[in-house]
Amino acid sequence: MKKKICYNSIDKKSVEFFYLERFSLFAKVIIDQDAKALDRDFEYKIPEDMNLLVGQRVIVPFGSRYLQGFVVEISQTCNFDESKLKYITRTLEDFAVIKPEMLKLMFHMAEKLHLKLASVLRLFLPSEMRTGKVKELIVRYVRLKESFELPSQRAKKQWELINFLQDNSEQKYSDMANQFGASALASLVEKNVVEVYENQIFRAPTFDKILNNHKTLTDLQQRAVDTISQNKTYLLHGVTGSGKTEVYMSLIERQLQLGKTALMLVPEISLTPQVLANFKARFGDEVALIHSGLSAGERFDEWKRIFFGEAKVVVGARSAIFCPIENLGIIVVDEEHEQSYVSESNPRYDTHMIAEFRKGFNNCTLVLGSATPSIDSYAKAIDGEYELVEMPVRVNGMEMPKILVVDMLMEMRQGNTQIFSIPLIYELKNIVEQKKQAMIFINRRGFSSFQRCRDCGYVAKCSDCDVSLVYHHYENKLKCHYCGKRYRALDICPSCGSRDIKQGAIGTERVVEELRKLFPEVEIFRMDNDTTSQKNGHRKILNEFKNAKPGILVGTQMIAKGHDFEDVLLVGIVDADQSLYQSDYRSIERTFQLITQVSGRAGRSAKQGKVILQTYSPRHYVYRFATNYDYKGFFKREINLRKVTNFPPYARIIRVLFSHEKENIVAEECKVCYNKVQEIKEKYEKEFVYLDVMKAPLNKIKNKFRYQIMMRIKLDKADEIERLVFKSVDKNVKSSVFFEINPNNLS
Repeated sequence: MKKKICYNSIDKKSVEFFYLERFSLFAKVIIDQDAKALDRDFEYKIPEDMNLLVGQRVIVPFGSRYLQGFVVEISQTCNFDESKLKYITRTLEDFAVIKPEMLKLMFHMAEKLHLKLASVLRLFLPSEMRTGKVKELIVRYVRLKESFELPSQRAKKQWELINFLQDNSEQKYSDMANQFGASALASLVEKNVVEVYENQIFRAPTFDKILNNHKTLTDLQQRAVDTISQNKTYLLHGVTGSGKTEVYMSLIERQLQLGKTALMLVPEISLTPQVLANFKARFGDEVALIHSGLSAGERFDEWKRIFFGEAKVVVGARSAIFCPIENLGIIVVDEEHEQSYVSESNPRYDTHMIAEFRKGFNNCTLVLGSATPSIDSYAKAIDGEYELVEMPVRVNGMEMPKILVVDMLMEMRQGNTQIFSIPLIYELKNIVEQKKQAMIFINRRGFSSFQRCRDCGYVAKCSDCDVSLVYHHYENKLKCHYCGKRYRALDICPSCGSRDIKQGAIGTERVVEELRKLFPEVEIFRMDNDTTSQKNGHRKILNEFKNAKPGILVGTQMIAKGHDFEDVLLVGIVDADQSLYQSDYRSIERTFQLITQVSGRAGRSAKQGKVILQTYSPRHYVYRFATNYDYKGFFKREINLRKVTNFPPYARIIRVLFSHEKENIVAEECKVCYNKVQEIKEKYEKEFVYLDVMKAPLNKIKNKFRYQIMMRIKLDKADEIERLVFKSVDKNVKSSVFFEINPNNLS
């Protein structure tokens, strides 16, 4: 018997819907196994009684096992002998869990980022949903029926339960059984006095409730809202405290009025409670939250609300870019310069690229916001690829905090060997006396990789690349990760002859310990990965700090952005040089961004704030630009330097990283690939600025050895060379292979 089946077919370029009359249909299925050998689609027959949709999860026979997979195409024909194909066993849901946009995104990411299809698909669903470890929370309730026969007067517990339900309407079954006895409740159910029904309970993330503080926009904010009116990419460059969040909410409100949806990304989980509270106050239950800090149940229920269109606004960290929200009118990437928008674990991706894809698919607006835009983004705005919108002053008209640069070498010469300079201790005492608040910032992102002379401040740098050298413990050498040059590790300073050579960094725990010695009566809070690992850890610490007068918050980059505490009048930056001398061409850019961002936490209400910046390199140009909040001057100097030295955005860096448990295997396979890339270089000699093969700086992680091929190539033929490099990797290698373009972290 013929049947009419509605299904959608998808390839890398189109999404179409068909109605077919057909005896036999075939499905292409991606197996949910992150293995190189399975990185393709497999064909199956569709049973005649199965109504299948592209995007559905299915169980299929695979060898002697039954595995989960995703349907990515339905066709009238197959590429193999039909008699040898197996049938799909069953579907896991009666709807497609992967929507057409996300299937197109899967193919796009797999092709552009050289990722396995299954690893990309896993980004689109809550992990617990894939593994079956979380389900809907169904709760049984009881209520009185509209009409019923009264029980015997001797059934005292039954009468108590009836009276309770008459006064309190429906109640949880478990509560009533505990309060009045399971047998009394069961008897009333059997006698048709009460009825039992089920409700799904949504596990919603907790947030701080605030009143709807719908503020009147300033002229500058209104101008920004009016300018951001088309379906293209805008770079919103606004100083800290200029009111960018209010602009975002006004833009989102406009899209909701047009019947569209919105996606708001923030760089840190620590920012989501504050942003969520503001958005909930403005948009109510239409807001959903997505980030890795939610419980499994919360994440699953929020995903469902988004999937079925119950949430119109999604707020979240990096992973929220993959949420199944449809009909997008606007995507906002706040603090767009942040490194956390780049995933450095498998699968590796840049949130900006995904946001651009979703913007194109939905024909919507994309807003990239920051007080310190990335050099790449600002260059695109200058070149006209993005439209630049500027907000150069704070909302309340307050001046930016004054930044005092303290020379720690001079402090040491004057006999102060403490973590804190004399000016910082003095200002902290003032804060305590005024019963105000301070933030102390210590940057611990990554590992301390440079060697520095404690007497003169000398830092070992590469003579060819002007980046600091990385100290490799396993060979006791200094090495440049951009040109491969090796140098002897320092034991004597070549500048002043001192033997006081140090590496390593002061951590947050040590800072808190020293502060408690100085101010034993003051509440001191610590905010880093260790103290915020528990559920709602960020929210708890921030709420406690908010109510502490006086109070001091010590933290890493978590405290550097977005937070708004009106009583914070002082920010201390303990060691600004920690980010300055990372082995990365962007280390100076990141130092400027960190100083500007963390400085912006001070003086956000009626009184101007102060910043004490401690450094061993006070004459470095980055501090001159940062203390004057001169982003444009810094950008001009930095972009000219990159142009001269052939670094992004004027070149492309490609890293091919090999990883395996056996070092001889990974070294050999990396070398074979390097020889093939050498052949590519011979053909494109003028396009290669640099090419080398080496051990990765962190040579062993999680019991796997790591080797890498590094290359820097000019932009003219970068896409062509990138494709050839990707093809140069033997698909049958035993090592895991990762491709990175302009990597954020070379460790």
